[in-house]
Amino acid sequence: MSAQGQPAPDIAHLLKTSEDYVRDVIHAFHDRGFDVLDPKWSGGAPRRIDEQTRDWICVIARCDPRFLGRPFSCWSLAKLRDYLIDAGYVTTVSIETVRQILHERGVSWQATKTWKAGPTPTSPPRCAGSWTSTTTRPPTAGSCAWTSSGR
Repeated sequence: MSAQGQPAPDIAHLLKTSEDYVRDVIHAFHDRGFDVLDPKWSGGAPRRIDEQTRDWICVIARCDPRFLGRPFSCWSLAKLRDYLIDAGYVTTVSIETVRQILHERGVSWQATKTWKAGPTPTSPPRCAGSWTSTTTRPPTAGSCAWTSSGR
């Protein structure tokens, strides 16, 4: 727009920005060329958890929690996060960050499904086939709602 002769206030109005910003971009373009116009995307905030700690998070996630003194048989993301903070691996971390770290490293697990445990050698035997011990109830007279009168 500047090359076409439009003044900075008009360019600022069209782009809905300040005149100072337009002038800064024009001067920078004259100094450095088209590189000024490329967006400078950043990758977000720098990682607060280093690679070694990320490795430890994955190792701990693969461990049995009972081995580490926890009273449960399977990790959840919240329980894993709490352990990492309690053990001093991290000072603070979100559950989502733990999930992303595990996903990046290919660590996944299925949630344990609860079911009734099968019989043990010391459990009493189940009554198999108890349904066969009941007799079929004979029909009673007059139990039918339909009669010969059509009702």
